[in-house]
Amino acid sequence: MALAAAMERSNPADRYTASIARLIPATGDGVPLARQCTSCSLEQHCFPLGTRASDAVVSTRKRLYKGATLFRAGDPFTALYAIRSGSCKTVLLTEDGREQVSAYYIRGEYVGVDGVGATTHNCEAIALEDTEICVLPFAHLEALARDNERVQQTIHRVLASEIARERSIMLMLGTMRAEQRLAAFLLDLSRRYRERGYSSTEFVLRMTREEIGSYLGLKLETVSRLFSHMHREGLVQVQGRVVKLLDLSALKGLVTSSVQ
Repeated sequence: MALAAAMERSNPADRYTASIARLIPATGDGVPLARQCTSCSLEQHCFPLGTRASDAVVSTRKRLYKGATLFRAGDPFTALYAIRSGSCKTVLLTEDGREQVSAYYIRGEYVGVDGVGATTHNCEAIALEDTEICVLPFAHLEALARDNERVQQTIHRVLASEIARERSIMLMLGTMRAEQRLAAFLLDLSRRYRERGYSSTEFVLRMTREEIGSYLGLKLETVSRLFSHMHREGLVQVQGRVVKLLDLSALKGLVTSSVQ
């Protein structure tokens, strides 16, 4: 009785944390959850649950080797997956049986948003390198969002970001020439790395040239030729998968000149 009365007087987030703490294991892959969230450098990019609620909601932390599948098309949608380290791509199967890279996710971003509002995923998520994922059961997020406006806002932000990404891809494929698509892709990565505190001008491309081509609607040979051309023009410096953006203004000029 005393415990019930104390819970009733506590704030909604605390009540929610206490209620689901009995349902979720206290460890994820052998690591105590309290250490997962409170020591995570991506806390500012994650859901604003508060330390105690975060430790309760993040039920599991998955480790994926390069090439491992997180979920497949047709799998039940149950959670969002926050990338704690590493990167992932999502792949769609076209009507003629070909695989199409539909998105590329880096550290601090969420995979699995395609399943929100549906009962299953419509794509396959694959690790591009050894990757660590935090699992956020969506039913638990929805329950917490009923009492926590900041969580509601974050869910809306994640959904809006995914919609904006899809619209950007449609615009790029429908209006841009090949060189402009690659420039837009590099600038988008630059922005996303900058937002997460990394270098915005030098980074490693985890997708192969073939995967980049699939994502941009270009052939492998075209992507390789464009990188070589940009290198010669002094726009970028390419060494294997390491790309350094040398002239951001010129790259931006390429992109904006496509939408006249």
